Amino acid sequence: MITLAEGLRLPTNGLDYTILAIYFVVVLGIGFAAKRSVKTSLDFFLSGRSLPAWVTGLAFVAANLGATEILGMAANGAQYGAYTVHWYWIGAIPAMVFLGLVMMPFYYGSKVRSVPEFLLHRFGPSSHLLSSVIFAVSSVLIAGVNLYAMAIVLQALLGWPQWVAIVVAAAFVLAYITIGGLSSAIYNEVLQFFVILAALIPLTIVGLKRVGGWDGLTDSLNSSHGDAFLTAWKGTGIGEANPLGANWLTIVLGLGFVMSFGYWTTNFAEVQRALSAKNLSAAKRTPLIAAFPKIFIPLVVVVPGLIALVMEPTLGKSKDGLQYNDAIPVLMRDLLPNGVLGIAVTGLLAAFMAGMAANVSSFNTVFTNDIWAAYLKKGREDRYYLKTGRVVTAVGVLIGMGTAFIASSFSNIMNYLQTLFSFFNVPLFVVFIIGMFWKRTSAAAGFWGLLSGTVAAMINYFWLYKQGIIAIPSEQGANFVSSIVAFVVGALVMVLVTLVTKPKPVESLAGLVYGSRSPGMEELPAEGDDAWYRKPALLGWGAIVLAAVCYIPFSF
Repeated sequence: MITLAEGLRLPTNGLDYTILAIYFVVVLGIGFAAKRSVKTSLDFFLSGRSLPAWVTGLAFVAANLGATEILGMAANGAQYGAYTVHWYWIGAIPAMVFLGLVMMPFYYGSKVRSVPEFLLHRFGPSSHLLSSVIFAVSSVLIAGVNLYAMAIVLQALLGWPQWVAIVVAAAFVLAYITIGGLSSAIYNEVLQFFVILAALIPLTIVGLKRVGGWDGLTDSLNSSHGDAFLTAWKGTGIGEANPLGANWLTIVLGLGFVMSFGYWTTNFAEVQRALSAKNLSAAKRTPLIAAFPKIFIPLVVVVPGLIALVMEPTLGKSKDGLQYNDAIPVLMRDLLPNGVLGIAVTGLLAAFMAGMAANVSSFNTVFTNDIWAAYLKKGREDRYYLKTGRVVTAVGVLIGMGTAFIASSFSNIMNYLQTLFSFFNVPLFVVFIIGMFWKRTSAAAGFWGLLSGTVAAMINYFWLYKQGIIAIPSEQGANFVSSIVAFVVGALVMVLVTLVTKPKPVESLAGLVYGSRSPGMEELPAEGDDAWYRKPALLGWGAIVLAAVCYIPFSF
C-alpha cells in the first residue's frame, strides 16, 4: 500500500521529539477538557449540536485532510501532474456546495443522528440496516488505512518499529475520542488543521525556492514530461492518451458528479461534523466554509509532489527505488532543518490521526445508534448507549488496526480509497438523490437500488477491469467507470422497482423530500446569522466561482 525507500530516514533530534511530545500532551488535554461537556449520548456522538460554524467548518476539511490524502495526492501530483487538481476543483467543491445548500436542510431539519438514520425515515428498516452495515465496514477499512500507513511512514522516517507506531497512535486516538467524544475529535481536528498547514507551507515554499520558483518548476517539468503535464484538460478528449487514463467525460461524470457527490454528500465521517453545528444556519455553512480552504489545498499537497519529481527525477521509475508515495517524505528529508522537521513530522502524524479519528467517531455513532440501539438492544436508558459508544470506539480502533492489510496490493493509497468510495458511497448517493427528489420512490426501491449499485461497482472492478475484459488505462480510470456503472445500475433498478411497488404515503415524507418541510426546517436564524457574509448562497456560489477561476492557469 505504501512503499517508502530505505534511504528516507530523517535526521531528527531531541528538539523534534520535544515538539512531537508537546503535541501529544495538547491532544490529550483537549480530550479531558471536552469530557466536561459529555453528559448524554447526544453530547458524545454529536457534541450536543452546540458547535459554531467556523469550528465545524475547519473540522470538516481537516477530517478529509488525512495523511492518506497528503501522501496520496502528492503521489498523484508526481504521477499524474496537474490533472490531480480535478479531485479538488471539480471533484470536491461543487459537491460540498450542494451538501450545504440542498442536503443539510434535510439532514439537520429531520434531526437525524446519522446518514443511515435518514434512510430509515425515508425508506424504512431494510435500507437503513443495509446502509448502516456498509458504512460501518467502510469506516473501519479507511481508519485502518490511516493507521497502517502512519506506522510504515514513521518506521521509514524515524526508525520506529511498526507495532510501536500503531500502538502509540491508536492509543492516543482511542483516548481522546473515548474521553471527550465527538467534541474532542472536532476540536483536535481544528488544531490538526493548523499543524498540518504549519508543516506543509514551509515545505512548499522552501521546495519552490530550491527548484527555481514556479518558472523553474514548470520549465523542468515541461522539458521532462511535456507541456500537457501541467495542464488540467489537455489530452482528455475521448480516445486521447494522458497520464490519468481518463477522458473529460469520465472526469466530469465519474469524478466530478458521481464519485464526488457520492462521497461528500453521504459520507457520515464528513456529514457528522455539520450535524454537530449549533443550528441549521451553522450546519448549512459548515461545508461551505470548508470549501474555501479546500480550494487551496492543492498548493501545499499537489505542488510538493511536482517539486519532488524535479528534485528526484527517478521518483516512481523503478520498483526498487523511490516511489511516488515518497514525494512528501523526500522533501522533508532534503529540505527541512531540525525544529521545522519536528513540526513537519508532527503535522504528518496529526494528519493520520485526523483521518483515523473522523472514521472512528463516525463508526461508533453508526454502530451504536443504527445497529445496536435500533435492532439489538432497543429502549435502554441513555447512559447505557453512552457507555456502549465508548466501548464501540475501542472495538473500532482494534478492528482498524487489522483491516489495512487488505489494501497491501495497492501501490497508490488514493487508488485504494477511491475504489472504496466507488463501492460504498456512490450507491448511497443514488438512493439519496432519487429518494430526495422523487416522492414516488418506494421503500423497496431504496434497498434494491443500494444493493444493486454496490454489487455492480464490484463486478465492474473485480471482474470486467481486473480480469481484462474491458481495457481501462489506469486504476483511477477504472474507479471513475465503476462509479458511473454503480450510479446508472442503481438508478435504473430504483426506477423499475418503484414502478411495480407501492410508494410511502405522502404525509410521511415531510422534511424528507424536496418541496416538503419539517418543523426543524422552520428554525429562525440566530443573531448575526443573517449578515450578508454568512449567507449560504453567497458562500456557495463564491466557492464555485473561485474554483473555476483556479482552473484558468492550468487550462492553457
